[in-house]
Amino acid sequence: MNHLALSLAATALFAAGIVTGGTAAAADLAVSVGPVRDAAGQVKVVLYDRPDAFRKEAQSRAIQAVPAMPGTVEVVFRDLPAGTYAIMAYHDEDASGDLNRFLGMIPTEGYALSNDPEVTGPPSFEASAFALPAAGSILKLSLRY
Repeated sequence: MNHLALSLAATALFAAGIVTGGTAAAADLAVSVGPVRDAAGQVKVVLYDRPDAFRKEAQSRAIQAVPAMPGTVEVVFRDLPAGTYAIMAYHDEDASGDLNRFLGMIPTEGYALSNDPEVTGPPSFEASAFALPAAGSILKLSLRY
């Protein structure tokens, strides 16, 4: 095998995660959010992979937005490395792009957190964190209005 062919084969193996011991393996995370009360606006599902980024959408790992519809909406985050994540989802009824809050603190639109923790102040990454295995996972989040 010539040097170029060997180099290409090594690159392909690395990309497939074989040389790295599987660290390149990608997991899918399916998330269902509901019950959405009406078809106004959109439902945003925001995925975080760091405590310091939690609740800061610009620093999130990924964001998906889908049109709102009564009942349950679903999104899938694809090709994620196994690890620890947290999700905040909300029904952006006025399609402003942000979770509306009374006095800047109390949500006035429906919201959900992974693990459905009791919230008496700003939610934390730790309370919402979950492990995503390499095989992927399915989460169901319950909106609170």
